[in-house]
Amino acid sequence: MFDILSPFYFWILAFHIMSVIAWMAGLFYLPRLFVYHTEQVDPDTTTDALFQTMELKLFRLIMNPSMISTYVFGLLLVMTPAVVDWASFWPYTKLVGIAGMTWFHHWCGKRRKDFIAGANTRSGRDYRMMNEVPTLLMALIVISVIVKPF
Repeated sequence: MFDILSPFYFWILAFHIMSVIAWMAGLFYLPRLFVYHTEQVDPDTTTDALFQTMELKLFRLIMNPSMISTYVFGLLLVMTPAVVDWASFWPYTKLVGIAGMTWFHHWCGKRRKDFIAGANTRSGRDYRMMNEVPTLLMALIVISVIVKPF
């Protein structure tokens, strides 16, 4: 039924990888913006408005579309015959990583709304620590797919 996808495997894979790179760039950069926003910007200033604009555009124009395209191309890969061996354990560890990455994406979106509402209670240190989450999840996902140790 999905054999039609097989000739396009490398195209789908290429667009999936490009989407992941764009998504990861946003997941790495937005918490860093939050660090600077927290530590160096006073609320209700023009700089505060500038940071909110940068955070909004990064989240809505880069992170959201790249997350969606990552999912679309990832699902096309899953539907391509002989790409995923569901008898192995690695697809499930990758799914755990994807769920974590999606949670982190939405966590960042909630933190962005906290800044808009003037309700940020987290420190720059908190954001620095959370900035490591996508790195750990990326390692889980890449090792699961490439090394397949599980």
